[in-house]
Amino acid sequence: MSLPATLPPQSPLPTRRPDLLARLAEPCTYDLAVIGGGATGLGVALEAAARGHSVVLLESHDFAKGTSSRATKLVHGGVRYLAQGNLSLVREALHERAVLLKNAPHLAQPLAFVMPSYKFWQAPFYGIGLKLYDLLAGAAGLGRTEFLSRAQTLRLLPTVQAQGLQGGVKYWDGQFDDARLALALARTAALKGALLVNYCPVTGFMQEDGRLAGLRARDEETGQVFEVRARCIVNAAGVWVDQLRQLDAQAAGLTAAPMVAPSQGVHLVVDRSFWPTDHALLVPKTQDGRVLFAVPWLGKVILGTTDTPRGDLAREPLAFKQEVDFILRESARYLQRAPRPEDVLSVWVGLRPLVKAPQADDGRTQGLSREHTVLSSQSGLVTVTGGKWTTYRAMAEDVLRHCQQANLLADSGPSVTAEMPLVGALAGTRSMSQPAGLHSYGSESAQVNALPGSERWLCPGLSEAMVRFAARYEYARTVEDMLARRSRLLFLDARLASTLAQNVAAVLLEETGADPGLAAFEALCRTYQTLPA
Repeated sequence: MSLPATLPPQSPLPTRRPDLLARLAEPCTYDLAVIGGGATGLGVALEAAARGHSVVLLESHDFAKGTSSRATKLVHGGVRYLAQGNLSLVREALHERAVLLKNAPHLAQPLAFVMPSYKFWQAPFYGIGLKLYDLLAGAAGLGRTEFLSRAQTLRLLPTVQAQGLQGGVKYWDGQFDDARLALALARTAALKGALLVNYCPVTGFMQEDGRLAGLRARDEETGQVFEVRARCIVNAAGVWVDQLRQLDAQAAGLTAAPMVAPSQGVHLVVDRSFWPTDHALLVPKTQDGRVLFAVPWLGKVILGTTDTPRGDLAREPLAFKQEVDFILRESARYLQRAPRPEDVLSVWVGLRPLVKAPQADDGRTQGLSREHTVLSSQSGLVTVTGGKWTTYRAMAEDVLRHCQQANLLADSGPSVTAEMPLVGALAGTRSMSQPAGLHSYGSESAQVNALPGSERWLCPGLSEAMVRFAARYEYARTVEDMLARRSRLLFLDARLASTLAQNVAAVLLEETGADPGLAAFEALCRTYQTLPA
């Protein structure tokens, strides 16, 4: 599908925290309050604001701090769902994939995958399914599926294991920068009038006659407490939605049965020399039945992922030894040069909010729903969870439809976000397999470059001006905000991120006057550098 033309330059909207908190303190009743600044919550905020509703969104930490910055970086229709026969879910995701790539071409782009074949039946078996994938995509397809000979496969994947290779199948999906896309959603929603505040956790709800009337929140930096009134409240806290559901139920002397069964996905990052191609590897079924990816991304290679039940809800979950062993062991089966533990530049873990099924009591997560769920409590709290990054916009549409049908939100007409470019949208930017840099800001590159420090490069791809831009226009408060989510260095090379932390902290302190959390970030870097023993 065609990409949008270059957008006219637009002055970025300042995100000075005192101004945001002053707005939050103003007495008013919002149409909609959203709790949670991940993909789902930000999508809901943008969808509502774009339709003219007054919107406030509160996030307990930083935007995309949880699951939404820890994806496998794929914008996909869900190839594995084809095997489950869930064609409607695949069709919806393929449509949303096309919308996302169109509206944020500087942050989301097509990516070619190759599925190598080592047994005679693999290429025709998987190829037929991928041809159906093309058919379901229709005009929104990114490229046609092709059967490859052994020589063609080796040409596209020069470091794939050659022994026993018979051929392969090439197909198309997409990849993206998840944390920066979340930030683009937040900033686009702000341009539409929404108020978004990070580091402002919700601590309680206000009820009138048994119905929700608002919420209480606390600024993490100053301790200031806010009472925010809203006609409709959406709980979009990802894997943490049950905590808010319990808080809501307790006010009525009730309990809420948990609806989320978290699943953990681990990713290892290694140097591009292990996979020097712009094509991604997909192994649909490893020895134990799991999927393996090798994805070129921002100058490095992501290896993953796992799907392991997790009982706790840690903000920084740690990888289990068996998960890391699985990724390294399976990578060694498919890469000519096998990554060793000392080759891992960063290890990071994301929790997936899988919707709990009543019969799913055996600890497994593969059988739980990847689809999203929207429901309302007795008091009117609307909770949304499940789903995946690719379908964030469709989820937002469903949430607003639910709110309208429950008479919590006025009908404001059809969605307009399918044709709404996100902040910075610019076609023709460099491939996302290449290192990040000024081009990553799309149409805002000139504004970034106009700030002080544009000539001072802290490392290749990261300038002092980018840190200032993050503090002034991208809600950044801490070193982690900058090096984990505005820049992705923590996820790409934790040791390098650690060496830059002090310089970044100095710039942030100058810009914000707040504690940039240097010591906490340095400790976090050590976690991302360390594999479980």
